[in-house]
Amino acid sequence: MKQTFRTEADSMGEVQVPADALYQAQTQRAVNNFSISKRPMPDGFIQALAYIKQAAAQTNVQLGLLEDDIAKAIQLASQQIIDGQHLEQFPIDIFQTGSGTSSNMNANEVIATLASRILDDQIHPNDHVNMGQSSNDVVPTAIQVSSTLSIEQQLLPALRHLVETLKQKSSEVGHCVKTGRTHLMDAMPITFAQELSGWAHQIQHAMQGIEHSLTSVKALGQGGTAVGTGINADPRFAAAFVEHLSQKTGIQFTSSDNFFFNLSSQDAIVALSGQLKTTAVALMKISNDLRWMNSGPLAGLGEIELQGLQPGSSIMPGKVNPVIPEATAMAAAQVIGNDATITIAGQSGNFQLNVMLPVIAHNILESIELLANSATALADKAIATFTVRQDNLDVALAKNPILVTALNPVIGYSKAAKIAKQAYQQQRAIIDVAVEETDLSREELEKLLAPQKLTQGGIG
Repeated sequence: MKQTFRTEADSMGEVQVPADALYQAQTQRAVNNFSISKRPMPDGFIQALAYIKQAAAQTNVQLGLLEDDIAKAIQLASQQIIDGQHLEQFPIDIFQTGSGTSSNMNANEVIATLASRILDDQIHPNDHVNMGQSSNDVVPTAIQVSSTLSIEQQLLPALRHLVETLKQKSSEVGHCVKTGRTHLMDAMPITFAQELSGWAHQIQHAMQGIEHSLTSVKALGQGGTAVGTGINADPRFAAAFVEHLSQKTGIQFTSSDNFFFNLSSQDAIVALSGQLKTTAVALMKISNDLRWMNSGPLAGLGEIELQGLQPGSSIMPGKVNPVIPEATAMAAAQVIGNDATITIAGQSGNFQLNVMLPVIAHNILESIELLANSATALADKAIATFTVRQDNLDVALAKNPILVTALNPVIGYSKAAKIAKQAYQQQRAIIDVAVEETDLSREELEKLLAPQKLTQGGIG
């Protein structure tokens, strides 16, 4: 079918807009101008804009600046977007004007159209929906609100689930003793409980960093309007706005101590992104450990067997690969790349405004989503389901020449080193060589070299 258009006008003149579009002239101009990635702004960012418009309308009516019926229509229209409706009406490319003005006007226009239908009267995108606001405080606020919501609702629950899964797995297999490794070389033995506790602590440490960084992210610059001075906004607007927004989102936001900070910089988001990068590093470490431990099944370490999820080769029958750790590692790499982009974008605060806001919004929300989904997949499809290959662990432990370290206090380092080299060269168990090369009895050596005991530390 041939698409039909209607004529809309703004301060620059007339423009043709699809007849069924909820947006108006300024959105269409942005669609015409920006066709770089073919990717629109994230849904979470759009819904954060709707939360802002909803709370702003409620604030303006409370301050006696906006008629009650107009405010209610704006709030109802905004709620439709918050509920996931009309998201296809936000087509503007990520790579747009650096302030995100186009996306702010996109929200103003869509909400104005919906509110006009609800009220059966004309509601203006700028005069009513954008009252007391500027793109320059709305867009930074939307970045912070959407990031906070995504972290609280998606990422932190996923990371908590990963930690709990690690703890549960430790209760199942934690007693198993394996060869520890440093430099990828055999080292003193550890238990699975000890190894998994290190992974869990990595994730808990990352969560602490994220939660700490959210304090600054929750302090909003809404009310600073164009340059941070609050021009065209009631002085009471900011405090009332965060109160209404907090009620609607269920998250306690505050008003920033300095609007110039929020508008001119993205330091709070840069810091948050750094914590997300730390989380990505942790997930990649865990993923790579799982891949090494699963390697084989015959020519690798073969310490564990990950759940087989899909055929691993188009040419080699029977091959099964560690697909979930691989996917997680790739997602982690993307998050690390996103952090680099956010860091560069954060440097683009020119005087009173950062001018790379849309790409910051996209990358921070993508990072949060990737980490949340990866953590869940890693927990449910790798950690919860792997099995321990005890036979392989026992063979490796018996021949591990580094066990001789436990004899250092008894026979000395030099003698122990000689025994270790001989055992390795002859591919014999340490205890058999030690019986021949020391005055210690096999019973004494069995006590000194017991792998479970060697995981406990101290001096034998």
